[in-house]
Order: sequence, then C-alpha cells, then structure tokens
Amino acid sequence: MLRPLILTLLAAGPVAAHPHVFVTTTVEIRLDDDGRLVGVGIAWTYDDFFSLLMTEDLGLDPDGDLVLTEAETTALADYMAWPADFEGDVYLTRNSAPLMLGPVEDHAIRFEAGRVTEAYVRPLAIPEDTITAPVDVRIYDPFYYVAYEISPQITVTGRDGCTATLVKADLNAAYALAEEALYGRPAADVGPDEQFPEVGQAFADTVRVACGG
Repeated sequence: MLRPLILTLLAAGPVAAHPHVFVTTTVEIRLDDDGRLVGVGIAWTYDDFFSLLMTEDLGLDPDGDLVLTEAETTALADYMAWPADFEGDVYLTRNSAPLMLGPVEDHAIRFEAGRVTEAYVRPLAIPEDTITAPVDVRIYDPFYYVAYEISPQITVTGRDGCTATLVKADLNAAYALAEEALYGRPAADVGPDEQFPEVGQAFADTVRVACGG
C-alpha cells in the first residue's frame, strides 16, 4: 500500500513512468537460540530525488550541508510515521503460505549524504522453525510505485548454520506481466496519477532463509 506522503511528494514535482521511487534495501534475518525465525530488520535508503523532495517539503537542511539537526531529524521522523493502514510492504511466506507479522518496532530515521534511510524491525507474530522448511522474505509495493532492490549483503543473527540466499526478480517476465495487465501498453507510459495493476510481487527480489538440521 502506498503511503500518503509518497503520493503528496510525487505530486510536487515532475515524475517519470513507473516506478517513481527507488529504494535500496538491506535485510537482517533474526533467529533465536533455538533456530527459530523471530523477525527481520529492514533498512530502506531512498533515492536522491525522493530524499530531496522530502527534505524540501519540510524546509529541512536550508544550508545544504547534508546534515540535519536533532530537531530536523525528529520532524522528518514524525513526517514519515506509518499511517494505521500501511502494512509495511514486507511479506514473509513458507510454502507460499503467508506468515503473520507483528507491529513495527525500533522505527528510526537518519539522513546521510543527502539520502533518507528508514530502519525498523518486523517481528513474527509466531516464531517459525526454519529447519522444517525455508522461509521467503519479499519486499514490494503491490502497485509498483516504489521499486525496492535488496542488497546482496544480507546478515543472519542469532544462530549458526543458517543461510539467506538472494534470488533476484526476473524483470523481463515482470514487465511482460505488467504489459499484459495493461493490455499491451508499456508500463513506462503509465503516469503517476493512473492506477497501475497489482504486479509488484513479480518485481520483488526474494530472500530465502534456511537452516541445517
């Protein structure tokens, strides 16, 4: 689900075709001492243009030194607070069955080298035993306004003997699916104020978490 702040900022300046916002994502896989998956730590670093839109909209960093004061950082964090209906664009599955996540924790905002980073933790509502079957982690906006690219530097904490493998999305297949849903119209021609089909999952990278016996 697209957050209202993204829609507001996209309307403030010229935006090209889908996707409109580009986010570099780091993932931390969190396990407990028994090897159960208990949560994921996520950090989103927004692209230069969208970061600039956010800071300009709030009148932050007026001297352009790319450093925010404590008060400015607090203002940015308040601005980026999640609305009640935002589910977080994070999806975990096992054997294609969805796993329930708990509320966001440890939500923090930082501003470095002109880019905004949003970090947080999503705990699992019920820890999952990763020995029985792998768990897949995907991060995507269903309507593909936002493109999330997962960094290959994935960390695993809590126990040894577990791996997190990154499987990149097949972008050719994803764009073919989008054009099929758009009745042959190229995805690049869809403007920011138009409804885009729910094909975001096809563009999603997958982190596959597995542990030895």
